[in-house]
Amino acid sequence: MPKEIRPFGSWTSPISPSMLASASRDMSDPILTADQTAYWLESRPLEGGRYVIMRQKREDESPVELTPPPFNVRTRVHEYGGAPYTVAHDTLYFSHYGDHRLYRQIVGLQPEAMTPPLPMRYADLIWDERRGCLLAVREDHSESDVGAVNSIVRIDPDRHDGGALLIDGYDFYMYPRLSPDGAQLAWICWNHPNMPWDGTELWIGDFAPDGQLINRMKIAGGPAESIFQPCWSPDNTLYFVSDRTGWWNLYRWNQGEVQAVMPREAEFGRPAWVLGLSMYGFSSDRLIAIYSQRGIDHLVAINLKEGSFEEMASSYTTLADVQCQAQGAILLAGSPTQPTALVRLDAQGHFRTVIRSEGGPTLDPADISEPTALEFPTESGFTAHMWYYPPKNARFSGPETELPPLIVFNHGGPTSQSNSSFSLVRQFWTSRGFAVADVNYRGSTGYGRAYRELLNRAWGIVDVEDCCNAALYLVGARLADPSRLAIRGGSAGGYTTLACLTFKDVFAVGTSYYGVSDIAALARDTHKFESRYMERLVGPWPQDAAVFAARSPLMHTERVVRPVIFFQGLDDKVVPPNQAELMVEDLKRRGVPVAYLTFEGEGHGFHSAHAVEQSIAAELSFYIRILGIRTDEDLLPVAIANWPQ
Repeated sequence: MPKEIRPFGSWTSPISPSMLASASRDMSDPILTADQTAYWLESRPLEGGRYVIMRQKREDESPVELTPPPFNVRTRVHEYGGAPYTVAHDTLYFSHYGDHRLYRQIVGLQPEAMTPPLPMRYADLIWDERRGCLLAVREDHSESDVGAVNSIVRIDPDRHDGGALLIDGYDFYMYPRLSPDGAQLAWICWNHPNMPWDGTELWIGDFAPDGQLINRMKIAGGPAESIFQPCWSPDNTLYFVSDRTGWWNLYRWNQGEVQAVMPREAEFGRPAWVLGLSMYGFSSDRLIAIYSQRGIDHLVAINLKEGSFEEMASSYTTLADVQCQAQGAILLAGSPTQPTALVRLDAQGHFRTVIRSEGGPTLDPADISEPTALEFPTESGFTAHMWYYPPKNARFSGPETELPPLIVFNHGGPTSQSNSSFSLVRQFWTSRGFAVADVNYRGSTGYGRAYRELLNRAWGIVDVEDCCNAALYLVGARLADPSRLAIRGGSAGGYTTLACLTFKDVFAVGTSYYGVSDIAALARDTHKFESRYMERLVGPWPQDAAVFAARSPLMHTERVVRPVIFFQGLDDKVVPPNQAELMVEDLKRRGVPVAYLTFEGEGHGFHSAHAVEQSIAAELSFYIRILGIRTDEDLLPVAIANWPQ
């Protein structure tokens, strides 16, 4: 049937805000046991964003939810968490977000607390079979005058204490990993001011008969080399990822030497914002690995005996968290047209069956906007990257004389990356007739260390330039209406959004999700993990106080003249609510159109269906009104200060 001609932005979409909020589930942290039983975490948006442990024993079995309400399997180690559970002998060991204690649950029974109600957090849990205990990264918050103290501890499930200290002395730890024979432990550690993608160290130690670690030795890493994911092969050889060549590549420690496994200009690692990330593992005599090139993920099977490798072809473009055993593997996989799914592989690394999909509404392929990878020129002769999504709807097209409004997405971190995986949020906008540009500005990961380091001392400059130039590039290509350019982002992406609106005159409107308005506040008062992050991105505090002030939107609100909507969780410990509130009040006073929505019980990132639905509905309503788009959609009423109601 011929499409109905209707102005861009006014199309009727198959995706409603409530559908977006409640129909899909977030999946993470898969585990595969030797008998091919798959476990993973899955969110429950309709239960306030609670995370549960799921299990599938056989391929023909339906997934089963194991952890009962009110248990929420999450951790706040490094604030962002990750790896909050492990499995051994049909017993779950997990961190409960409600009190940060560790719990033991024999499958089918109720969980029981293993650790006392102390101000301690645990993550990166592994089971030590030889000694019958857990090993974990512990973050101790009991000494408020010192700050959080990180270490690796041993936890006896029957002692009900906070754990026995095994390794300490560094500011941060991750990836405690046991050798298959249980005789050695590998781990990664680092100190301020580095973040894990800047410089880390890889250590190994031998277990003494009393369970203590002796003969400790650093084998790789340093202040300018990022080590990622140590992993032991079945024959007790230690493998790891290092960016010593400028790319995160695979290496092994063999008879006192570091040997490259598969050198190439590709990324076999990722920024460790969360604990437990897994880019490779061992299945039979093969190493199954994920690597990224120019924003696309690939899967490769490396034959360790022959040194040969086989690229595993599939329709998936984003891959994550591969977990391997002798007879197969599981991993998270997605594509531009398919929601992320937990997928089984055979022992050779070939894709076999889907265990579980993140779900969501079933869309007509004609409603799905697929991305194009674009490179565009930006300041100082550099090139930056973006994914461009055109407006797409099976029932509608725009007038030939009209260009679509554009929404520029910019990712958080800022040391992170946007990928091409299917996103219901992006489709929410493109199916209504908006174009979307998802920008991987200078400083993004996935393009090598040199590209990542272009953000050093330049946050608030190069990311702002690249987001603006992405929009202007699409305007020049007649893919976007220059008078209807919007920008949105969360956390660090919220900062870039506010900085674009403050220091540039490109965008007509912007949206900040729990965004930073005063970057000096991040240097003065934030959690331990990021407390020195600003030294790399901006400069040392307080020596460079003038630089912080010059790049903080809150210090220059008189330059903001475009409408802004702010969304904020009231329990946010990373970017506290006053970051938004101070800016909102000043914009109100100056007569700038502004809206501010807050959510009780939400932290840094929204997890409940209510918060997700209300925020996206309000954002749509805000754009429609500010950009003067006429629509038949029943919009959420939003109070906009200094705008006709």
